[in-house]
Amino acid sequence: MARYPELLIPASSLEVLKTAVIFGADAVYIGGEAFGLRAKAKNFSMEEMKEGIAFAHEHDVKVYVTANILAHNDDLEGVRAYFEELKEIGPDALIIADPGVFEIAKEICPDIERHISTQANNTNYGTYNFWYRQGASRVVSARELSLEEIKEIRAHIPKELEIETFVHGAMCISYSGRCLLSNYFTGRDANRGACTHPCRWKYAVVEEKRPGEYLPVYENERGTYIFNSKDLCMIEHIPEILDAGIDSLKIEGRMKTALYVATVARTYRKAIDDYQKDPKLYEKNMPWYLEQISNCTYRQFTTGFFFGKPDETTQIYDSNTYVKEYTYLGIIGKEKDGMYRIEQRNKFSVGEEIEIMKPNGDNLVATVKRILDEEGNEQGSAPHPKQVLYVDLGVKADKFDILRRKEE
Repeated sequence: MARYPELLIPASSLEVLKTAVIFGADAVYIGGEAFGLRAKAKNFSMEEMKEGIAFAHEHDVKVYVTANILAHNDDLEGVRAYFEELKEIGPDALIIADPGVFEIAKEICPDIERHISTQANNTNYGTYNFWYRQGASRVVSARELSLEEIKEIRAHIPKELEIETFVHGAMCISYSGRCLLSNYFTGRDANRGACTHPCRWKYAVVEEKRPGEYLPVYENERGTYIFNSKDLCMIEHIPEILDAGIDSLKIEGRMKTALYVATVARTYRKAIDDYQKDPKLYEKNMPWYLEQISNCTYRQFTTGFFFGKPDETTQIYDSNTYVKEYTYLGIIGKEKDGMYRIEQRNKFSVGEEIEIMKPNGDNLVATVKRILDEEGNEQGSAPHPKQVLYVDLGVKADKFDILRRKEE
């Protein structure tokens, strides 16, 4: 039997980190305000990081901090200062792609584990062994690897060197995320954390001798999206993932909401635990996982490179539209006189039927009975984003439960 795998969940903010922890993560990865590859994610200040790490550790959950930019000369001094700060707050690991940054981490915070980012193009066991000799405890596989190749890597590396692999989320059109479109079009460097996702834009082809004549690549009424990949989803293939010797199942999405993170964490948590209890239970509950995983916003799903090279069916040619099944309304906070504090995320009204999403897999239907603002004034609806409200749902809810509404 494979080792019990870690479920590794992304978090864009302190609120989302706490959600990930409560909804089943074994570990969470976050970015600080510098040197991670998601400049547009909200990211964590040092204070938030400190609070997030403390919260996670209270629940026996690990926290990894991304520092996976490909550094230029003028980044290095900042990296050094940043690692000095991180050393004080003690995350469980740093995720690094650049050998120069790796050396600085080794020197300044030798006690914090070093994981090698997927950005470092880790496609063979020689690379894994190289990083192991440098002192890395884990290497994240390149997304271009099949399960067969990962299995072969596992057979040729030390037992204690861990393999982490993306199993769910957005796929990049470029080799290991090294896309130049963003830099070219907007001057924002994807390899320094500022990707603007030009792969989701509309394109046409122009023939050299016919300037100004735009030839649609494949057209319908919504335009054409030739670079737009489907999302990865491996919920149906947990046995194969574990059989390949993968230690950490990584979910993509450091830009996502708490609803997305809760949905994906909860579903993969249950799938992993069910499979470990009994493969037959996992098979039996498959319809539930598939239903749940499609409850969050996603493109269409693919298995990526895991079972061989992707073909034309892994692209979305006709649309950039996300499929959206549920709207995120807020997270349950503290209780006061039978009312629950929430910070509103999308509009909802008194009398409306909504769902309370629980970490154990239950979804309770509730009707909104009352909405009060912070001063205690009655409100018929909650139209203002981020407004702090107290709601009466007519049923008992727990802190960190998530409120959502099903869209027709």
